[in-house]
Amino acid sequence: MKTKKNPKADLNRGSLIFFQIGLIIVLSSVYFMIEMRTYNVTSQDNFIMEVEEERILEIPVTQMNTPPPPPPPPAPEVPEIIDLVENDIDIEEDEIASTESNQDIKINVIAEVSDISGSEVEEEIEQVPFVFVEEVPIYPGCEDLKDNEARKQCMIQKIDEFVRTNFNTEIGTEAGVSGINRIIVLFKIDEFGKVSEIKSRAPHILLEQEAERVIKSLPQMTPGMQRNRPVRISYSLPIVFDFRDHN
Repeated sequence: MKTKKNPKADLNRGSLIFFQIGLIIVLSSVYFMIEMRTYNVTSQDNFIMEVEEERILEIPVTQMNTPPPPPPPPAPEVPEIIDLVENDIDIEEDEIASTESNQDIKINVIAEVSDISGSEVEEEIEQVPFVFVEEVPIYPGCEDLKDNEARKQCMIQKIDEFVRTNFNTEIGTEAGVSGINRIIVLFKIDEFGKVSEIKSRAPHILLEQEAERVIKSLPQMTPGMQRNRPVRISYSLPIVFDFRDHN
């Protein structure tokens, strides 16, 4: 009787499949173990290291109280050495002349040539504001007035009339100004009664020049007096003109 093999009972039939499955499992286990021992290393460019913020520790300074140094020892006393001179030795004594004298000592002072001036020293002339001077300058036409206040008012009136009469009002057209314009003129009446040191301020230089021209042409006056001496008088004159266009 011949024995027959059951094809389903073949032991070698599924061995290849089991081998492949086992191989996959082993390789998977090995790969997993390798991955567990691998470190993730990033590039140096992307490496960021967190540094702890710097903290400043303030340490209070304590001053140590050092004891003062001991005082220096006193200098040793040096005994004074006295030379004994025998009485039989003659000592020459210098005679000291007295600085006091009953005679007058004349001292001749010789001045240098550069210090000698052929002209006399000019006496400084006092300058007094017009409102404070004891005797105001006398404007021509105010001589008959004896009161200082009356002469002052007369002088103010005469100067105002003189400026009003002699000021060229057409200068406003040349300067191109219109409306009300204010001119301030400062001048002095010197110790001879003449007008000097004229200064002015106006919106236009032509107005300044015209105001100075008019004040310069004021007549000579009797100079003002302070303590019976002629003095320089400072005077301030505001001039207001209204230049209107009549066209």
